[in-house]
Amino acid sequence: MISIFPTTFRKVIALALCVGALPFVFYARAYASESTRITGLWDEYKQPVGFTYGAQARIQTTYLWRGIYAGGANVQGEVNVGYGGLYADMWWNIGVTDWTFKTFEPEVDLTIGFRRWGLDVYLIYIHNFKHGFFDLGYYESGRNALELGARWTVSDKLPLSIFWSTRFTNADSYILSGDTIHAYSSYAEISYTQALPFGLSLYGAIGITPWKSCYTFYQRDFAVQNVEVRLRKAWSASERCGLMIQGQLSINPSALAADKATAKWKPEFPFEQSINANIAFGVYLK
Repeated sequence: MISIFPTTFRKVIALALCVGALPFVFYARAYASESTRITGLWDEYKQPVGFTYGAQARIQTTYLWRGIYAGGANVQGEVNVGYGGLYADMWWNIGVTDWTFKTFEPEVDLTIGFRRWGLDVYLIYIHNFKHGFFDLGYYESGRNALELGARWTVSDKLPLSIFWSTRFTNADSYILSGDTIHAYSSYAEISYTQALPFGLSLYGAIGITPWKSCYTFYQRDFAVQNVEVRLRKAWSASERCGLMIQGQLSINPSALAADKATAKWKPEFPFEQSINANIAFGVYLK
């Protein structure tokens, strides 16, 4: 079996370490002149205290995932519990596959993770109901998957986040010269959330896939996968619950380039669209 993963992996990890180290350098400089902790930009992490829980549900016009159209109109929900930084989360989606409204493709994601000091490390199992639970074999589409991910956020006052995720299941593979290549499909993203007046918030993100992966349908190597903007308005009904409405625009530069720089609307092949939009209405409990 031939694998291109080790060489590419070393290059990307080296780059990720260099880029990812920058916020830690700034963090260290913020404390260099003080022997004790001070209240400031870097001292605003939300520390987990005791038992926590939360839930949310939303109705959406489109299911968008990391620059890819993943489904049409849908209902999504999520529940989570945690204690002292450890947490478990269940997320689900029930929606149509495309605008024909002929097929439904439900999904459930189960996550365990740990959050502390702005770092969130998790393991997620993504389940598609075409296959049995924890069946991680080889399939052409609708694959179950295991993914390991991490997100680091600078602070509550500076909500700049760096994210990385990698899949490591057998189904995440492609054929090259007759050999099965394990892709280790990976996605990296940098994002920022800006609070605005009147309960508005603006979220922006840029995401890439560093090598041939499921995000480009194993057709291209390094690709800018997602340029995303979300505008959200929230209303608090009480201290712990509220309502929200959100508009989202997602551009997939890699798919746009493959379309020879034309933003095609493809209702018959929605997964290949390069520009997508979504409107969501939801309730939340925190």
